[in-house]
Amino acid sequence: MDELQDVQLTEIKPLLNDKNAARNFQDFDCQEHDIETAFGVVHVTMRGTPKGNRPVILTYHDIGLNHKSCFNAFFNFEDMQEITQHFAVCHVDAPGQQEGAPPFPSGYQYPSMDELAEMLPAVLTHLNLKSFIGIGLGAGAYILSRCALSHPDLVEGLVLINVDPCAKGWIDWAASKFSGWTTNIVDIVLAHHFGHEELQANLDLIQTYRLHIAQDINQDNLQLFLTSYNSRRDLEIERPVLGINENTAKTLKCPALLVVGDNSPAVEAVVECNSRLDPTKTTLLKMADCGGLPQVVQVRNASQHLGCTEPLALLALKPHFLFPQPGKLTEAFKYFVQGMGYIPYVQLSHLSTESVPAASMTRLMRSRTHSSSSVGSGESVRSRSHTSNHGEGSAGTPEGIDLQDAPQTMEVSC
Repeated sequence: MDELQDVQLTEIKPLLNDKNAARNFQDFDCQEHDIETAFGVVHVTMRGTPKGNRPVILTYHDIGLNHKSCFNAFFNFEDMQEITQHFAVCHVDAPGQQEGAPPFPSGYQYPSMDELAEMLPAVLTHLNLKSFIGIGLGAGAYILSRCALSHPDLVEGLVLINVDPCAKGWIDWAASKFSGWTTNIVDIVLAHHFGHEELQANLDLIQTYRLHIAQDINQDNLQLFLTSYNSRRDLEIERPVLGINENTAKTLKCPALLVVGDNSPAVEAVVECNSRLDPTKTTLLKMADCGGLPQVVQVRNASQHLGCTEPLALLALKPHFLFPQPGKLTEAFKYFVQGMGYIPYVQLSHLSTESVPAASMTRLMRSRTHSSSSVGSGESVRSRSHTSNHGEGSAGTPEGIDLQDAPQTMEVSC
């Protein structure tokens, strides 16, 4: 028998849906709404029916994307469906960014970031929803954070991917103005999503997103959204310090999971956000060997190593070529939701055939370092009268770790 040899898998390409492919999981059981708010109309896609008093999962995408290109691959991931069966999902598209959106009339005043955040309470009221667990990327993460600061009673938890809590400095503003004169908007958006190394190395991935941004998103509408994001205010959050400002500090009141790939251009911004949040309610997840879009299913092109002649589009459909970034994020999201007191256990198909208890956080914690600015424990455990008591008290924490002795903000590398 020939000796087995290790094969290095190199190129990475995202699984953006083929427009001619069969309808996927996210296309079923969906209702689309155009909801009028005080700051304009917002397009919302609702999947599933709210489950009792449970919050919905509400998503908000980044610039250059819409809810489909940003989150479909993540929510179509098999293990994520094991989680979402317990929740309805509400996808919000920023005004004018949804598929087939018409151009805005001349002179249209696009909402500011603050106003986009203020649209969300109207969305919840229209859909008769009480609260949500938010998942946001980039600009979407900022909008959800702003909403949570203004309406803490509506937001039960936040997963913030590539969040930047800072206003754009004058140097950044001048650089963006200059690049706007010399570079088209597609290149500006790509540089927002991907670091220099990723732009140079992963040409197939970059080309896929270049085509999506250029062809599927209305360019005038995109420019308005980008300008609004670049004009954002600082979130003005500060870390509460026991005995000094714990009752007066402006910060997120809900549990927060901050996520960033270690090759993402947003690493410094996410670390800065982590340093400003309540360490008893915040976890920082840095994903190893990951670029700017950790929620996207990717494939590795092994054709040059394996003698495969199939095109990348076909390789993307073969499960043994999947690069499971969504698997990491799905697992982290599972523990995050369990730590809030929901879904005491969830079966993840890639882990075992048995249910995974809420206290088991071993895989998420397999490589762990502590943030230099952190003190105290991991995610707060929230007990709710309307949820099962199974697993409460230990949900979201690794076995054998005393909350009083553990550091509070966790930086988890996986």
